[in-house]
Amino acid sequence: MVRRKPPLSSLLLLIFSTIAIATATTAATSISQRFKEAPKFYNAVECPHTDIDYDTDTLTTYDESAVHVAMTLDVTYIRGSMAAILSVLQHSSCPQNIIFHFVTSASSDASLLRATIVTSFPYLKFKIYRFDDSFVAGLISTSIRSALDCPLNYARSYLANILPPNVRKVVYLDSDLVVVDDIAKLAATPLGYDSVLAAPEYCNANFTFYFTPSFWSNPSLSLTFANRKACYFNTGVMVIDLDRWRAGGYTTKIEEWMELQKRMRIYELGSLPPFLLVFAGKIAPVDHRWNQHGLGGDNFRGLCRDLHPGPVSLLHWSGKGKPWVRLDAERPCPLDALWAPYDLLKPPFSFDS
Repeated sequence: MVRRKPPLSSLLLLIFSTIAIATATTAATSISQRFKEAPKFYNAVECPHTDIDYDTDTLTTYDESAVHVAMTLDVTYIRGSMAAILSVLQHSSCPQNIIFHFVTSASSDASLLRATIVTSFPYLKFKIYRFDDSFVAGLISTSIRSALDCPLNYARSYLANILPPNVRKVVYLDSDLVVVDDIAKLAATPLGYDSVLAAPEYCNANFTFYFTPSFWSNPSLSLTFANRKACYFNTGVMVIDLDRWRAGGYTTKIEEWMELQKRMRIYELGSLPPFLLVFAGKIAPVDHRWNQHGLGGDNFRGLCRDLHPGPVSLLHWSGKGKPWVRLDAERPCPLDALWAPYDLLKPPFSFDS
């Protein structure tokens, strides 16, 4: 049987089609990570003058007039991070006094992330820190949602070690939120005489839900919360006194609970329960307006949710559903429209692409 060779025209068509598909795929990947330049925001006349001689490589001084904001940074959530940064700057009275501290995985492309930030925020004061996943990888137990098991989710427990010693107080923010008020108000939250962190508390939540029956049935473990009015708080928005954290060795205390979790399962929800075990009932209060959380729905289905009653200073899409994913899929929740104005992603066929 004689096999006929395909015509040259067919081969050429196949080659060009393959090249076109590859080019389109590359272009799509590139475009999906291209962001617009944000406006430059200036301090109001009444803003205190900051004397920080700051660059992206060193931070050797501390100025009380500066507001330090810490966030994690990775490719998966970069779009949310960009929106969060824009929202912080846009609603700040003194945006030039804000310093961002971005923590990224040691395995990520830090130069790409830096270039992305600089392109959209060329005047931003920021520093990128590498977080060695090995610090925590061996301590992580599987949770109810795989996204919660990412080592970078645990970086907030190590901020006191990662950030320079002269950064004494920091506002930690997740990447799936927008701030619609002056973040300096949140940063100024009084921590009292001995509180290490401040966050909105939710005492109407069923606190027992966050730990397993094995935990509550063990007297030596359940007594952890004795004499503490322990309430749920969301770790996506916190004001942290890093000096007190360092002095009290709180990273080690969190790690001890994670080590116990590896031996006997006492919780199901990733990085949150160790914080509750160490801090619940001991934190300084913050008004609920500073964390309207849960807008991403529950951790299983990501159903749409409404705002909590009361005023709003920060909207937080914690939970499974993220606004940029739902908007791209043309299946947004009503509140996703409040996130959209902060989205800096360039349209797929913008003229400057």
